Amino acid sequence: MSDAALPSVAEVRAAAEAVKAALDRHLAAVESRIGDEDPAVYAAFNELAAAAEEYDELLYDRYDEVTPFEIPTPEDGVPYTGPAEPAAFSVLIRRDYAVVEPPRLIAQAERVAAHDREAELAFDGGTAGALGVLFGEYEPDEIASRYKEFGLEEGDSTLWIAASEEVAEPGEWLGSPFGHTDPQDVLHRFDVSSVFDEEADDFDEDEDEDEDEEDADEAEEAGGQAAQPGLTPA
Repeated sequence: MSDAALPSVAEVRAAAEAVKAALDRHLAAVESRIGDEDPAVYAAFNELAAAAEEYDELLYDRYDEVTPFEIPTPEDGVPYTGPAEPAAFSVLIRRDYAVVEPPRLIAQAERVAAHDREAELAFDGGTAGALGVLFGEYEPDEIASRYKEFGLEEGDSTLWIAASEEVAEPGEWLGSPFGHTDPQDVLHRFDVSSVFDEEADDFDEDEDEDEDEEDADEAEEAGGQAAQPGLTPA
């Protein structure tokens, strides 16, 4: 960065003052918090994080120095700012599957339809109709535990617990069941994905490589030490 692009001393000083003010606001919010999920605390936390990040960047640009602390952010990147005492909550679940054996899926649906007159293989009896029959017969949790029997393969899944200030009226959200969820109202979420297993495998491979290198270094050192008694003086 050229000298002309460097932040001024006054800008760095102002950023430092902003951090001090944000610290005071955060402490005040914590001291007067209402419950474990007080949105005022979350808001003050985010303000402090933003102020600290700005100061850290300006400090580095001007003086090539960094701050000695980090303020973590939530894993999903969206802090909770919903009600501190929710009157109700929604459980939102998404599970993805791949249809890897369509004949098996259709055969299972045909077995159900053969014993249930109300079970109809719509959509010309293909996989779309089979899914309607199976989910009409089995609970989603049962299909999740027996997915291989139905010719399916698991994909990613997520479960959100979203808070709300009021209990929904009967039928209120049925027209758009997933269209009114604000990520900032999500109290907790639980994600399952093979990508997490891949990350763990990569970490294990890195550890194995480090161990192999250490073993090689130790073996080389031991070999050198063992060879020393056999050396003849020049």
